[in-house]
Amino acid sequence: MSADTAPATPSPLTVPQAGLVEDLRALLGEDRVFCDDDARRFYTQDVFTNGPAALAVIRPADTQQLSGALKRITAAGMAAVPRGGGMSYTSGYIPPTGDSVVVDMSGMDRIVDIDETNMTVTVEAGCTWKALHETLSPKGLRPPFWGTLSGIKATVGGGLSQNSVFWGCGQAGTAAESVLALEVVLADGTVVKTGSWAHASGNTETQPFFRQYGPDLTGLFTSDAGALAFKTRIVLRLVRVARAKAYASFSFEDWPALFRAMHDIGRDGLASECFAFDPFLQGQRMKRESLAKDVKALAGVVKGQGTLLKGLKEGLKVAVAGRRYMDDVPYSLHVICEGRSEAAADADCAAVKAICTREGGAEIENSIPKILAANPFGPVNSMVGPEGERWVPIHGLFSHGRADEAMERLKALETTHADLIERHDIGIGYLCLTVSTTIFLIEPVFFWPDALNDLHRASLEPDALARINEFDANPDARAAVEQLRTAMLDIFQDCGAAHLQIGRTYRYGKTMSPTTRTLLEAIKTAVDPDGRVNPGALGLH
Repeated sequence: MSADTAPATPSPLTVPQAGLVEDLRALLGEDRVFCDDDARRFYTQDVFTNGPAALAVIRPADTQQLSGALKRITAAGMAAVPRGGGMSYTSGYIPPTGDSVVVDMSGMDRIVDIDETNMTVTVEAGCTWKALHETLSPKGLRPPFWGTLSGIKATVGGGLSQNSVFWGCGQAGTAAESVLALEVVLADGTVVKTGSWAHASGNTETQPFFRQYGPDLTGLFTSDAGALAFKTRIVLRLVRVARAKAYASFSFEDWPALFRAMHDIGRDGLASECFAFDPFLQGQRMKRESLAKDVKALAGVVKGQGTLLKGLKEGLKVAVAGRRYMDDVPYSLHVICEGRSEAAADADCAAVKAICTREGGAEIENSIPKILAANPFGPVNSMVGPEGERWVPIHGLFSHGRADEAMERLKALETTHADLIERHDIGIGYLCLTVSTTIFLIEPVFFWPDALNDLHRASLEPDALARINEFDANPDARAAVEQLRTAMLDIFQDCGAAHLQIGRTYRYGKTMSPTTRTLLEAIKTAVDPDGRVNPGALGLH
């Protein structure tokens, strides 16, 4: 699905659509059904795309309400589309037609149970990663994977539908790998549980402590772009928060040396987070923040170091370093190592430093990983460029053996299309990170002058929105970005890439072998016979 120039104009509801809306109001209540033009437009926009206006938006309060609503929507022949925090850029929740009801899951945001005995937490799908983190942190607990950088808005359910990376992913893998069990609602309103949660144990609900009880049905409903069912309650595994952290940052002259270091750090499982910026992207980051933000972030560093004395020392280092230390840094690598003790964290960090030094890296002040770790779920102002440019990423997950080839081809593509890039004032940067011991992620990021949409305006902090430029709509530049993204998708496909946040952008369905696709389509038919749940996501009808 390509980005549209302007939000769609909602059409008047037909008689059957109006009848469905009245049924939903009777079921959910007037305050949980939205049919005004603004809502119908807003909830069908993501970071890159404006889709056709929905016929309605609903916000169920619990599993029972959602079950009843889905039964009515699909029986009326309409599509039902789940939406979490809205931070997608791959049309994951963009309805294919106006005959769609968007289900805003933010009304189901409760933390249902924290079981410290059995080391699990049960949350509703609309709970944000930030809310979960702030509730668990005082108890010294967290899931192994504990959130995305957009976790102030991104939800746990959305993170599982898209599958996500960042906090903890260097050792814990993706969001889906921290899940033990799910409660989901199928297209016809049927409620299903997975893992040991599905075990009928007398008159009591079985403890959801084990995911692989028989075939992994939990995994079936993760990474599905919301195309198979609606996740309502999620059980995550818990671990103790690490008692100590160590940080390191390095400068590299070129990306091949950077990649060699990252490959070894990833393969050895040394870091909970290992991420890198190319010169353009780190330049954007340095331009974006203000002195006020630095002071706020510094307070977080002081609080996040365990003891006041250590916090003051680390905060002073950040303050003294300022920002100028990044002026002459080509490629930068940032690492966070965690351990049960300072000695353990320091030992892993020392191994990281040895690898980086061996590959020609020069150690620099580690302000970036310290500030991020101390303020893990900051505002989502980076969903636009520092001057107010539009922003959109694309990514590929590669084996260590194919990542270098992919990067080489991506850089060559930039050279080939240099005239197009310059003509439309498009900036391209790269974020790279390791995921567990087997995955290397490359994320090209595009910036270009263009008008913002309603989602941007609702998501940015007011002071950030007031500071940025107001660009005119720029459909030619947007089309050029789409052309470049498509060319990069060709490279990803050639290099055997996998993807998160598949939505309607990545070629999942088309790249599957025929037998695998047949099985996937059979599963879709079994759980959604008429194709009413988020049709088009995953490339399925």
